[in-house]
Amino acid sequence: MATSAFSMLVLVGVLAGQAPPAGAGAFESTIDLTPQCKIDELVFGRLKELNIQPSGVCSDGVFFRRVYLDVVGTLPTAKEAAAFLNDKDPAKRAKLIDRLLERIEYADYWALRWCDALRVKGEFPINLWPNGAQAYHRWIRTCLADNVPYDQFVREMLTASGSNFRRAPVNFYRANQDREPANLARLVALTFMGQRADKWPKDKLDGMAVFFSQVGYKSTLEWKEEIVFHDLSKAAQATTRPALAQAAFPDGTKIALPDGKDPREVFADWLLSAQNPCASRAIVNRVWFWLQGRGIVHECDDIRDDNPPANPALLDYLARELVSAKWDVKHVCRLILNSKTYQLSSIPRVRSERALANFAYYPVRRLEAEVLIDALCQITGTGERYMSETPEPFSYIPDSQRTIYLADGSVTSPFLEMFGRPPRDTGLESERSNRPTPSQRLHVLNSSHILNKLKAEKFQSLIYANKSDRDVIRDIYLTFLSRLPTDDEIKTVETYSRSKVVQGRQGLLDLAWALMNTDEFLYRH
Repeated sequence: MATSAFSMLVLVGVLAGQAPPAGAGAFESTIDLTPQCKIDELVFGRLKELNIQPSGVCSDGVFFRRVYLDVVGTLPTAKEAAAFLNDKDPAKRAKLIDRLLERIEYADYWALRWCDALRVKGEFPINLWPNGAQAYHRWIRTCLADNVPYDQFVREMLTASGSNFRRAPVNFYRANQDREPANLARLVALTFMGQRADKWPKDKLDGMAVFFSQVGYKSTLEWKEEIVFHDLSKAAQATTRPALAQAAFPDGTKIALPDGKDPREVFADWLLSAQNPCASRAIVNRVWFWLQGRGIVHECDDIRDDNPPANPALLDYLARELVSAKWDVKHVCRLILNSKTYQLSSIPRVRSERALANFAYYPVRRLEAEVLIDALCQITGTGERYMSETPEPFSYIPDSQRTIYLADGSVTSPFLEMFGRPPRDTGLESERSNRPTPSQRLHVLNSSHILNKLKAEKFQSLIYANKSDRDVIRDIYLTFLSRLPTDDEIKTVETYSRSKVVQGRQGLLDLAWALMNTDEFLYRH
């Protein structure tokens, strides 16, 4: 790129990574903190007990960008941002939430999250194979697009039988290396109960394992096809093995399995009963984590007696709301997104672990690898090429396909691996790493990968549009940060552009490059 690397770094130093002062108009609004809903009453009430002052409510620009990234995993366009900022409707935030929850990108992005949890991966060590991974992803995404009730979504996986290519939910039982009943029980506990069963007493795990002791697998004449089924021959064997003959639910209740009935159905009936809060608490805690960056029980897949929720009443309320809404996850999302708790600024009034754990402010966290590369491609009008040469059949992904839509965890790239995309080997949320590293910073700052994107026609047309410099500065801020520049920022850019180190609109090109390297762009806040 024809620019002084030193001069661009000077601008980065001015704009990048600077935390805004509390109350800054670009980041916080004047909306009061009067509780707007039950969530706010429970969270603000707890903060009052702890003598912790919550942050102010975030500005329209911050909210707009945040809710786009959290709900659809997509950076809003400059046109969309300008329209929202100019909208005087007091209900515009709630209306935006409703629109985003109905967009197809919601299904794309939340399918990505579920594929991490469900270990959708074609290659070693999961070995779903590309056909199975594609079928599984397509089913997950369809369920999200159709807003299938969560209890039905879970039941289909727990009780599924059939071909891994034709009955996609059976891949739940194939997405693991060890198919022993105890390991299947661990998989179910982690995914749908948010519990790590390897920490359970042995008798508790053994009792739950019985429900999965009759899962059978058999191959067919079609290459890589496998049938998952209820194996009645294993049921007959169980009667001669007293240690496995007595099933017990994780709450300690023992049960004699009915003859001829698939034990998985018995377990699903228990897990998804309206009287059993186990599954409902686990999923609302996971949804809260996905939207807030921290679980009510944290980590969100480590629910246990000695890791209590930060706000038990909040967890119970959301679980009840889910069940009363007939297991409609979008209903819970809507409650959370419309709360002032979710809409708090990321500028803390109190910096402490207790304030963070009790949601006194919105936690800053880096964009996921897939979301970040999609944002860069959207801004520059470029694409990414993904392919997987093993195993057969080879996978070639069109350049125009967005990264959040990638089905198979085996299909990756150096960028995705560098920025923490999870390998999908365990299903733990902690597999994904959003921790910044020096190599990530250097890649965005000066890699040929990023520089080639900045040379693309769409990006160049943004800089060299037939507009005044101030209008271009405005468009650049709306494109990268979904907000308008402050007066001080405009003065900084204009002063830099008039300096002797840059010519023409090179200063505005450097501005865009600098904003790409700011924490405000690289992080959700």
